Amino acid sequence: MTVRTDTRKRAMLFYELFRNEPSLIDLKAGDSLFHEGERAKPCLYVLIEGEAKILVGNVLVERSGPGAIIGEMALIEHEARSATVLAESDCRLVEIDRERFLSLISQAPFFAVEVMRTMASRLRHTNELLREQELASAGCA
Repeated sequence: MTVRTDTRKRAMLFYELFRNEPSLIDLKAGDSLFHEGERAKPCLYVLIEGEAKILVGNVLVERSGPGAIIGEMALIEHEARSATVLAESDCRLVEIDRERFLSLISQAPFFAVEVMRTMASRLRHTNELLREQELASAGCA
């Protein structure tokens, strides 16, 4: 997997922004951050170190590295988790609750843009998967 330059830049920015956070979470390889269908705390996570995979059902939909924003839908919607997140390696994450999020977007507006960029990217990826499934179904009909 190739790491894009903007991803590295985001990881460095987030590391600087969150390096002194008191709410760090450490996961060992194989541990889960949360499971699909779980009632969610209204928070999101920023992956500071390590690699994680995001699964919907048994389908791998994303591999995430440092700088990734994870679980943002729960902060916004207050709904059950829509995916499972598993640590592929030892991970360190920052938990961002609603109060901290609102503070962050007023102090560092780029963070809100990054959350929106993450959501847009995931929606675009989902659209591509649906298009591929539609094409595959049309070919089998």
